[in-house]
Amino acid sequence: MNWKFILAISLCFCSHLILAQQDVVVKNAPNINSDGMEFSPVLYQNGVVYVSRHKNGPVDQKTGETFFELFYAELDPNGFPLKPQDFSTELNSQVHEGPVSFNRRGDQIFFTRSNTQDGKTRADSDGRIGLKIYTAQRGYFDWENIQELPFNDNEYTCMHPSLSPNGKKLFFTSNMPGGYGGYDLYFVERIGEAWSMPINLGPDINTSKNEVFPFIHESGVLFFTSDGHSGMGGLDLFMIDLSGRKWGRVINLGEPFNSESDDLGMVLTPGGARGYFTSNRVDGKGQDDIYFFEAPTGIKGRELYQTLNSVIAVYDKNQSKRVPGAAIRIFETSSDGLINNEDLYNIELLPASAESRELTLKMVRKSDEDLGDPRIITDRNGEAVGQFQENKSYIILVSKDGYQSKEVIHITKDVNLYRPIEVLLEPSNCFSLDGIVTNAKYRQRVPNALVRIVNNCDGSEEIIRTTVDGEFQTCLNVGCEFTIIGEKDGYQNDRTKVSTVKIRGNRSLTAQLKLLPESEQVMKEPIREGTVIVLENIYYDFNKSAIRSGEARDLEALVKLMRTYPSMEIELGAHTDARGTEAYNLRLSLKRAESAKQFMVERGIAANRIKAFGYGEAYPRNRCREGIDCTEVEHQYNRRTEVRILKMDEPLRVQYQDDFNNYKN
Repeated sequence: MNWKFILAISLCFCSHLILAQQDVVVKNAPNINSDGMEFSPVLYQNGVVYVSRHKNGPVDQKTGETFFELFYAELDPNGFPLKPQDFSTELNSQVHEGPVSFNRRGDQIFFTRSNTQDGKTRADSDGRIGLKIYTAQRGYFDWENIQELPFNDNEYTCMHPSLSPNGKKLFFTSNMPGGYGGYDLYFVERIGEAWSMPINLGPDINTSKNEVFPFIHESGVLFFTSDGHSGMGGLDLFMIDLSGRKWGRVINLGEPFNSESDDLGMVLTPGGARGYFTSNRVDGKGQDDIYFFEAPTGIKGRELYQTLNSVIAVYDKNQSKRVPGAAIRIFETSSDGLINNEDLYNIELLPASAESRELTLKMVRKSDEDLGDPRIITDRNGEAVGQFQENKSYIILVSKDGYQSKEVIHITKDVNLYRPIEVLLEPSNCFSLDGIVTNAKYRQRVPNALVRIVNNCDGSEEIIRTTVDGEFQTCLNVGCEFTIIGEKDGYQNDRTKVSTVKIRGNRSLTAQLKLLPESEQVMKEPIREGTVIVLENIYYDFNKSAIRSGEARDLEALVKLMRTYPSMEIELGAHTDARGTEAYNLRLSLKRAESAKQFMVERGIAANRIKAFGYGEAYPRNRCREGIDCTEVEHQYNRRTEVRILKMDEPLRVQYQDDFNNYKN
C-alpha cells in the first residue's frame, strides 16, 4: 500500500506477541465501500467520518485522481454504516483532507490537510507538498475558525491526529527530524490554550520503518499501524497499554484483524465491543475498504474497562437509620440522561399545549415494579455492593414499600472508591395507584384517555393521561376517598371510586375504567386519522440531515408506537427555521425527513408505512419569518419533525379477562 506514504495525502506514505481471537466477527461495510479507497473511520455523533474520493471533482495533477475528502455515514442499530454523504462543505476543499479526530463533546475537530495558506498549497525546500494538522470549531451552519496547529512545519509532515478522551493529549504521525526512521508516532500536551513541543513515543513503539494511524482509546490503550514490528504481512494493527506509569508491551492484534494484506486505522467504541478498521484484503469491494467488527469479550490483551465495586448505603431520612431489604436497580445512562434501554419506558401522548390539538410524544420510565426483579437488595445493615465501570454515568434506583423511590446519579469519573454511595429514603405518605382504561365492549386498552382524579376530602383534582398501553399511575394521599373519571372523544365516560381510609398492609391500589365506544370506527382508530404528533426532541447537527447521537428519543418512541399499531401509516414532515435561503431549507428539510424515515426503517418499520416530506420554512409556528430578529429558542421552536396519521385501521380484538392483575400481565 505505497500510496499511504507516496500519494498526496502522505498518505504520499518488534512485536513479541501475536494474538488471535476466535469470538470476533469482522464484516465488510458495503454501503460505504466502493471500487476505490475508503479508510480511517472515526466515530462521530451517530455515525462515522471517514476518508474517500468523489468520482467527479477537482483532480490532483500529480496522481491523476480526485482529491481525498471527508464523508459521513450514519450507523444502523447494529453498528453498520448506512448511505454516505459529504461531511462538511467548509472542510472539504481543493486539496486533500485526511483522517480526523474529535473532542468528547464533538464541537472541536482535528484534521489532516495538505499544507496550504490562503487556499494555495505550500511546498518544502525540495518542492514536495506535505501534510499538516488543523483544528476547527463547530458553528451553527458548518465548521469554522480553521487554525493550523503550532507544531506543524513546511519541511515535514504531521498527520493522523487522535485526541485523548480527556482532551489533554493529541497523538499524531510525523516524519520530523530526530525520529527513529520513516514515520513515527508523537504526542503533544495541551497547556491552557497552547500545546507543548512534540514528544516522540520512543523505541518501544517506533521503529526504523513506519508507525501511523494512532488511536487512543478511553481505556488508555493506544492502537496504531506499523510495518516495522513483526507482523503478518504489509501493514498490521498493534496495541500498547499506556494507562499506567509503566507501559505495556506492543501486541500484534492477530487474526481476524490482521491479514496478509494491509490492515490499518482501527477505532473502538468506548465499551470496546465494536469498532472499525481499514483493509485491502482480498474479499473487499475495492482498493481499501472499511470493515466493521464485533468483539463481545473485548480485545484480548487488555481489559478495556476496570470494574469498580462501590458500597451503597440506604438510610431512612427521618430517623437516620439504615434500611434493610431495599431494592437497588442500576442502569447505565446515555448523554441525554435516559437509561440505555428503550424497553424500560412507556409512551405517553400529550397535548402540545392547552390550546393546541397537536400531540407530543413523551417517554416515561416505567414503575419500579415493571422494571423487573432487582439484582441487589440491601442486607440487614442497609448496605449492598454495586458494580460499575469507569468513566460512565449511572442511575441508581432505590425503592422499598413504605418509602418514596429515590434516583441517584452516579458518575464513576474521579470517584472516591472507599466512600459509600449514601441514599436517603423518605417515608411515603401516599398509596400507589395503578390503573387501566379499557374499551367496555372489546376490552381493548384505550390510549391517551383523560383521567380525572378528584380528592373528595378537599375537592382538588389531578388530571393525567393514559399511556399507549392504556395505563396510568399516580400516588394518593392517606385518609381520603377519591373519584376517578375516564374520558375520551368517541366514548362514554366511566367512573369508579377508591379509598385510602383505614388501609393497612400493602400500600398499592388498582383501578379499572371501562369506556363504552359510541361506534366501531372509533375502536379501529386508537389514534384518529389526521392527528398531528409533533416530535420536539430530534436534533440535527448544524446544516446536516444526520440525527445527533442519543438525541432521537421521540423517533424511538414513534417506532414503539408503530409496532403497537401495525396498521398505522404516517407522513413524516420536517420543518426548518427561516434562516438560510428558501430553496436550501426545502432541500435540507427533505433530507432530514428522509433521515428520520431511514432511522425507523433500520429499526424494523416497513418503508411503505412512512412517507417523508420536507416543508422547509413554509410553516413556522411563531412570528419568526425571514428577516425577523428572533432568539435561538424561538428558532428552535420552528425546527421540528411532525407526524401526521394517514391511516389507522386496527382489527377489533376480543379479550375476556376480568381479573385486573391477569389483565395487566
